[in-house]
Amino acid sequence: MQNRMPGAPGSNGAQGAGRPARPPINRTALRRALEYLTRYKRQAAMPYVFLFIATVSMLAVPSLLRRMIDAVTQGAIADAIISALGQIPANFMGQALPKILAFLKLPATLTQADLVAKMTADKADAPNVLVISAIAIVVFAIFRGLFSFLQAYWAERNSQMIAYDMRNDLFAKIQRLSFSYHDRNQTGQLMIRATDDIEKVRLFIGQGLLQLAGALVLIIGALAIIFATNAQLALVIVPVLPVAFVLFAIFGTVSQPLFIKVQQRLSALNTVLQENLAGIKVVQAFVREKSEQAKFKTAADQVMQQQITVARLFTFLFPLTFMVANLGQAATLYFGGKQIIAGTLSIGEWQEFTLYLVYLFFPMAQFGFIITQLGQAAASATRIFEILDAKNDVTDKPGALELPAVRGRVTFDNVTFRYFPGSDPVLRNVSFETQPDQTVALLGATGSGKTTIINLIPRFYDASEGTIKIDGVDVRDVTLNSLRSQIGIVLQETNLFGGTIRENIAFGRSDATMEEVIAAAQAAAAHDFIMSFPQGYETPVGERGTTLSGGQKQRIAIARALLLDPHILILDDSTSSVDLTTEKQIQAALDKLMKGRTSFVIAQRISTVMKADLILVLDKGQVVARGTHSELMEDSAIYAEIYNSQLVGESHSETEIRPELTTVAV
Repeated sequence: MQNRMPGAPGSNGAQGAGRPARPPINRTALRRALEYLTRYKRQAAMPYVFLFIATVSMLAVPSLLRRMIDAVTQGAIADAIISALGQIPANFMGQALPKILAFLKLPATLTQADLVAKMTADKADAPNVLVISAIAIVVFAIFRGLFSFLQAYWAERNSQMIAYDMRNDLFAKIQRLSFSYHDRNQTGQLMIRATDDIEKVRLFIGQGLLQLAGALVLIIGALAIIFATNAQLALVIVPVLPVAFVLFAIFGTVSQPLFIKVQQRLSALNTVLQENLAGIKVVQAFVREKSEQAKFKTAADQVMQQQITVARLFTFLFPLTFMVANLGQAATLYFGGKQIIAGTLSIGEWQEFTLYLVYLFFPMAQFGFIITQLGQAAASATRIFEILDAKNDVTDKPGALELPAVRGRVTFDNVTFRYFPGSDPVLRNVSFETQPDQTVALLGATGSGKTTIINLIPRFYDASEGTIKIDGVDVRDVTLNSLRSQIGIVLQETNLFGGTIRENIAFGRSDATMEEVIAAAQAAAAHDFIMSFPQGYETPVGERGTTLSGGQKQRIAIARALLLDPHILILDDSTSSVDLTTEKQIQAALDKLMKGRTSFVIAQRISTVMKADLILVLDKGQVVARGTHSELMEDSAIYAEIYNSQLVGESHSETEIRPELTTVAV
């Protein structure tokens, strides 16, 4: 479940009024996605070279079929004429021969013997034409099959590599985005962009773009051939093409915003699913299965309704496209039939023209599917580059220096902080200074600004006003890596990652030796329970450390911080959610961890901060009291009230239940 900073807008997980509106579709986003192809140069061009060869092989077939049909037709006519010439009386031959020559469109100067010789040659040549044409068709079919396979393989390979690059770029960007961006965006929305959105872009690059190129080559090639073979009949088709293309352009423009909405609703559905799975124990503990199911059903209904809207659009597009294509085909059949009757078009030529007409209208029908993928890819690319182009609130300034090894003097000088410009300040004019090796405790009610202070030290956020310095150096003047690498953090909610215990301890130092890992675990009082597992340090921790208890996870987190050996340590209420026995073990480990380091400790329990060198009492974003425990007991009514309400109250209640704890409480 997405962690939210206190006071940050959008922390309720809903799309609040403060959230910026979704940007419109970025028309250049898909072009930018296609630029990923340029990383592979010749490899990116290979599918299109193979596509061209396969398409040319396909365009050659109708001409070969025409030759076969015409050869058969001419052979049959030749046989019939030879038979007819033998049956015409000699005294009628002078009248019949000119008519036969005119019907066959042969020169009128031919004699009967010449005609018989030509007809005999045509009849004898017909089988050869059939064989040669059939062999050529088989060869072209082999070529088409081979190069179609190569084009599909290389297109898929390229698209997978592009998806790989985009996912890595997107993940790297998400890793670098500041906390404020994550405050405004839900985890499920980011996940859907790294998975489903990239997959839609990949599908278009691997399939849709190739189909688009193939369709254009096929249309241009078919048009060129039919104009070359029969320009008069080709002109009948030309008016149909602009109508079809205008239809596709309109539907493409209308469909893209619809696909944006589909992806947004998928993101909302994914968010519900992700949050529910992350909090499944809470759901079951509070018997909220039915209400969560209803929430998921509502999100799923919204996805379904939006997808039905898209489907309605395209179920209208395809029949309309086929209707336009059928009108063109009907016109071709009519005018082609008239040419056959007039004797200006042979049966073979008519069949050739009809096949090229199929090649012309088939890719037009494909445009419906291509537009579907294009619309989805454009919408998804817009969402992907919305993240890749997101401005990071916290970055290294130009010329930022490496922070040298710190001693641990931290200075807040009139620091005011707002999560967003124009919002109420979470911190107001906070000033204090810590000395090296001091332990500083932050005490106050929820929302008083404790967590905000510790988030400003490693620059998870930047101060809106004022400066924060470490050893006199403004934290904004040094690189983030050099700053954060010298700060160790143990959070209240321990985050462990999938893997082994050893990998989690060495998370901040992957090059640490096993001896260093064990030493850190021993210092954190974690070694004994780790060795009680059959696999020891190689024990898998489960998702988010579900196989470990709260105290065990916390001690692993302490060992992780110890291994980093930081000069500044931040402890965010690390013992608030464990029992007293575990708290004592963790506190002992923390005492070792804090030695020789400047430590910032957030605590709800006053008993955990009484030994601090400096206690800062916060209220509504301001430091209202500061000093040691004894000083504050004398000078701060607020601190004394907290002490009396917490420590004395706890001691009375615990004494009633367990008298032996009286000494501990006092």
